[in-house]
Amino acid sequence: MRQAQQHLTVPTRGRGLIEISRPVVDWTAGTGIATGLLTVFCRHTSASLLIQENADPNVLRDLVAYFDRIAPEDPGAYVHNDEGPDDMPAHLRTALTQVQLSIPVTAGRPVLGTWQGIYLFEHRRAPHRREVVLHLIGD
Repeated sequence: MRQAQQHLTVPTRGRGLIEISRPVVDWTAGTGIATGLLTVFCRHTSASLLIQENADPNVLRDLVAYFDRIAPEDPGAYVHNDEGPDDMPAHLRTALTQVQLSIPVTAGRPVLGTWQGIYLFEHRRAPHRREVVLHLIGD
């Protein structure tokens, strides 16, 4: 059994989904581990991870619009507002999604469906540099 770990920095331009499939797939292939389990972990409380369709960009737009509706920026609705009106809604959006993904690896590649991509979901309006940790264990 072998392990490998990598920290991936993802620059964002503000709220939205950023596909990170390519660097994740490339790193996984470069580890030399053929079969195992890949953990993808986001080290933030106002950004999250999703596996989602990567063929039609309207899916991503609809996801952002949906989360804007269910966790709106409304300064009167939240007690926590230390970092601005988009901070608490960002925490809610992260709570409703996930900060960790577990993806099987076969033949040195993450086992994703035909239309699946790995995304960092930035929930804040301002650009950030997000850190994603990749950990692969296997043979």
